[in-house]
Amino acid sequence: MSIPLGEIAALGTALCWTASSLAFAAAGRRMGSLSLNLVRLVLAFVFLGLYNFARRGLPLPLDASAEAWGWLFVSGLVGFVFGDMCLFRAFLLIGPRVAMLVMSLAPPMAAVLGWLVLGERISSLGIAGMIVTLVGVAIVVRERTDLTNTAGTGPKGESGKGVLLALGGATGQAVGLVLSKIGMKTYDPFAATQIRIIAGIVGFSFLFTFIQWWGRAAVAVRDRTALGFAALGAIAGPFVGVSLSLLSIQHTETGVAATIMATTPVLLIPAVILVHKEYVSLRAILGALVAVSGVALLCIR
Repeated sequence: MSIPLGEIAALGTALCWTASSLAFAAAGRRMGSLSLNLVRLVLAFVFLGLYNFARRGLPLPLDASAEAWGWLFVSGLVGFVFGDMCLFRAFLLIGPRVAMLVMSLAPPMAAVLGWLVLGERISSLGIAGMIVTLVGVAIVVRERTDLTNTAGTGPKGESGKGVLLALGGATGQAVGLVLSKIGMKTYDPFAATQIRIIAGIVGFSFLFTFIQWWGRAAVAVRDRTALGFAALGAIAGPFVGVSLSLLSIQHTETGVAATIMATTPVLLIPAVILVHKEYVSLRAILGALVAVSGVALLCIR
């Protein structure tokens, strides 16, 4: 039996995003989500440059083809700028739990796009595994919504807008993965991630100039505690996590990889118990077991 490298890398991505979400939550409370978006990408760019120089002898992805640069750059704009901005705004309008529930649509979107654009086919057992996993994730996210009552803080009547923004976040994630797979092919995932991050930095730089946000960003980076949390999140998220996500889609179908990556809310359960001493209900644990069963199906299929 061969090692399911793509599925293992996707699970590693979910673990990394679990750690980064905790770190970014702490950093975001101090520096704000918009400033954090750019800071995390700049830090990840530095970490990737050092890593790629040590491993490949190239601090920048100068060996990538023009075609790879084009596809990966657009992927970075779609994923890091459009997708993340939509998702962060949705957090404010409808709350993180509901937004994450809508984000559960990203894996089936990725699967459909993978089928239409890349000609990917998923076996019946793979489809069953995706459905079981997403049902488990939905149970966990819905349960935490009921327990914490995390409604959005936006004006009343904007729930529809929040759902559309969350849907934009899911679309950005799905399209970003497919574009990455088209451009990356057999290219190094860590170098490919650096191209995507360069695109994100360029996109946010234009945005910050347009809305005159550089002054606030400068104030944000003076907070050393926030910067420390942002650095931890950048290592776990854009540096290692995103690179593993690209490694994953190199070795398995896009929809399968996206499904396993979507288990982050499930993996957060032991983290919130240990770190925040939160109560976790039996229903949430049941949802986690269902999701784990789905991931197991995807790995053994």
